[in-house]
Amino acid sequence: MNGSVNGIGRRQFISKLSAATAALGASLPPMRDPKVKAISGSWFEFQHHATVEGVDWNPACACFSCAQWDAKIREMSEAGLQYLVLMATALYYRAFYKTSTFPPWRLACSDPIDTVLSAADKYNVKFFIGGGFYGDWADPKIVSDPIAARKRLQAIEELAKLYGHHRSFYGWYWPNEAFINPYYSNEFIQYVNACSKAARQLMPGARILIAPYGTRVAAADDKYVKQLESMDVDIVAYQDEVGVRKSTVEETAVFYERLHKAHTRVPKAAIWADVEIFEFEGEVYHSPVTSASFDRVLRQLEAVSPWVDTVLVYQYLGLMNKPGSAAFAGPPESTKLYTDYVRWLNSSHHRTA
Repeated sequence: MNGSVNGIGRRQFISKLSAATAALGASLPPMRDPKVKAISGSWFEFQHHATVEGVDWNPACACFSCAQWDAKIREMSEAGLQYLVLMATALYYRAFYKTSTFPPWRLACSDPIDTVLSAADKYNVKFFIGGGFYGDWADPKIVSDPIAARKRLQAIEELAKLYGHHRSFYGWYWPNEAFINPYYSNEFIQYVNACSKAARQLMPGARILIAPYGTRVAAADDKYVKQLESMDVDIVAYQDEVGVRKSTVEETAVFYERLHKAHTRVPKAAIWADVEIFEFEGEVYHSPVTSASFDRVLRQLEAVSPWVDTVLVYQYLGLMNKPGSAAFAGPPESTKLYTDYVRWLNSSHHRTA
């Protein structure tokens, strides 16, 4: 006996139903594999240090009210971010807080550091506060320059006194990043240890983070292990360098596996990832950056997850925005990366089509 549904033959009905189910499955985000680590944190800034790269969000951030900065921290917290790393407390010889070292940045929010830390207190976000840039950020000699060093140590003391009462002031970040080629330079190790010594005296419980590049060429041998042991740091977040086109997604797992083995020999230094979620519109370092596709970002997360304790990204601000955000900063496509990521984050690996 031939059956029908509302005048449609059984085979035709089943065919249409299968097509509809397939279309629905195609529109859903990838199922979340519990072995793939979610994004736990991001770098953060009030102004992007490389002006051409941040052309799509620097003007908006300069105009953010204190209420908008509060809203941005809340938005990041709601997206699952637990850690934020403030890149710069000073930039281009202007400071983001009141100090005798440099004149202040002219921003709509008069004390942005206190504002974001107060917001982070409310929304349970932990901040690493950057100890730079107290000189020319692009000059590799800044780590050994005595004038920059004096200003940097003064800033660490001032920042601890001004903002150390915030429970969200979780740690420090030394932003003059090292090129591992294939080892750290002696100058970088001295810079890190000088900053860490001052920070430990002021805030003994604060954790210390660095984020070197050169991940693909790091030796990760006995000499490298000894260098790790000699540095007073708690966390090393290695840049995956996919956004700057030094590495491909297919390569990075090998680099992180190698570094993971080195870190197992130095348990005091946790291994984290600094995953680049951007791409350049044109020439690397000399053109604006925009949001990468979530497909690429997901593959980056898959590559590093087995080898690191925590995943940070560079960076949410400017590259991810909740649709309708009260503190929108970045290109329009940043809402798609946000939406695709949050849908994946909230998906269940038990879900069936």
